[in-house]
Amino acid sequence: MHFFIFIAFTALVGTIAYLATKNIDETSSDGYFLGGRSLSGVVIAGSLLLTNLSTEQLVGLNGQAYDNGILVMAWETLAALTMVVTAVVLLPRYLKGGITTVPQFLEIRYDTMTKTITSGLFLSGYMIVLLPIVLYSGSLALIEIFDIPELLNISKQAALPITVFSIGIVGSIYAIFGGLKAVAVSDTVNAVGLLIGGTLVPVFGLIYIGDGSMMQGIETLVASNPEKMNIIGGPGDPVPFSTLFTGMMLVQLFYWGTNQAIIQRALAAKNLVEGQKGLIYAGFIKILGPIIVVLPGIIAYHIFGNNSEVSGDMSYGMLVAKVLPASLLGFFAAVLFGAILSSFNSALNSSVTLFGLDIYKQYFKKEATEKQVVRAGKTFGIGLALLSMIIAPLIQYAPGGLFDYLQEINGFYSIPILTIIIVGYLTKKIPAIGAKVALFSGSILYLISQFIIKPFLFVNPALEKAKEIGITDQIELDFIKNTAYPHFLHVMAILFLLNVLIMLAIGHFKPRETDFELEYTKQVDITPWKLVKPMGLLISVIVILIYYAFS
Repeated sequence: MHFFIFIAFTALVGTIAYLATKNIDETSSDGYFLGGRSLSGVVIAGSLLLTNLSTEQLVGLNGQAYDNGILVMAWETLAALTMVVTAVVLLPRYLKGGITTVPQFLEIRYDTMTKTITSGLFLSGYMIVLLPIVLYSGSLALIEIFDIPELLNISKQAALPITVFSIGIVGSIYAIFGGLKAVAVSDTVNAVGLLIGGTLVPVFGLIYIGDGSMMQGIETLVASNPEKMNIIGGPGDPVPFSTLFTGMMLVQLFYWGTNQAIIQRALAAKNLVEGQKGLIYAGFIKILGPIIVVLPGIIAYHIFGNNSEVSGDMSYGMLVAKVLPASLLGFFAAVLFGAILSSFNSALNSSVTLFGLDIYKQYFKKEATEKQVVRAGKTFGIGLALLSMIIAPLIQYAPGGLFDYLQEINGFYSIPILTIIIVGYLTKKIPAIGAKVALFSGSILYLISQFIIKPFLFVNPALEKAKEIGITDQIELDFIKNTAYPHFLHVMAILFLLNVLIMLAIGHFKPRETDFELEYTKQVDITPWKLVKPMGLLISVIVILIYYAFS
């Protein structure tokens, strides 16, 4: 029954999307940046949150909560603080310069080559991190919801690549051959459905635990799992408390303040007041995010925790299959599938655009027509999609699980890009060569630190030494492994500071010939919202109180 509902709802969304957008010219790239500067604060807030919510959070972060408890909610609550920083510091500068895209600012502030290198880093991140993560996390959820191994009479190991390639092929057809017209309307429908379905999962989970009573379920969950309710992470945890003051804030600022897919919503504001309202409204709601992306993981641990065959990344799909009624299960699976396609399509579509406009037209064929650019981008997109499908099943072997993989690998390009944007806005004399050096040094040093120095010079020798002195307990060995080398968030903070110093040094010895001045283009009014700082302060106080309550 639920499989029929899944097919029916998916087909309905696809039909609505096709009918609503069938007259759009798919050979044109105009649709990539439509909308103008006309969004209100409420629309911006909703779009920010719905764009953010996807299977990497639902599956990955709930998987971490299953393994480590409530402390991983830092990824949600700290996001609210960086929204405040973006609203107060970055957005006024973006709107003053009339910036449409982040790469556009980098070209204005530095030069075209800096923009190209940044686009290359983004494309690498999409191929190695974002696209495979979306495919992998979505496949895990669908495998458990529909019990695909039993349906096809195959093992779970075999079900994973089959599901990954099925989603990838469908998503590629949408993104590469249909462009944005195939997903423009379906994104909105599926995002709202996912928000509703995501909220229903913990509600029905608590009712299940409480034998029909949600309040009883909450009491039972808290009383039975006290070790999962401490928000202060220790040295061996995935989010040590000390990282909240170092790399965690940098990662969040990169995502909410410089990620084009996110910040573009605020860039389309009618004026600075509406843009700041949108970010602040979203910040208040983001504080409640753990209800959807952390609480279900703890509920799943209460239900499945004694089953050694259940891993954290599998737990969310299993919980959905167990607690949701059959009628809702089909609906939720359909919107989840839509969210998977939406995230995959958006990243792949952005990749096609970045390659076509920033690389192909710039370096391969300057006189290329718009149609030729689109065709070249589509060819590149096919190759990128295939590579991401190949990489996705390999994530199951990543130590630490899905969400750790996502955040750690992201560091190789997020911190260098964040560095040149922050320094670019806050200084006037840093030349383009400073940005280029920072991009290369930040990326290379991070890869060396995390994938050469960490495993070969610290972790492996520490584990060998532990075994030599007779330590065999797996919990103790995991603790030694996690504390043998500085946490990757601390490494990010160290490299961020090093990159800043490198850029400042270059600016001192080889400054720009003329000071950079960001011109006010007067495209929108940049008078700030008079409540932005009081509301930002209130968000900060609420986050502090949450940590105090759960510590």
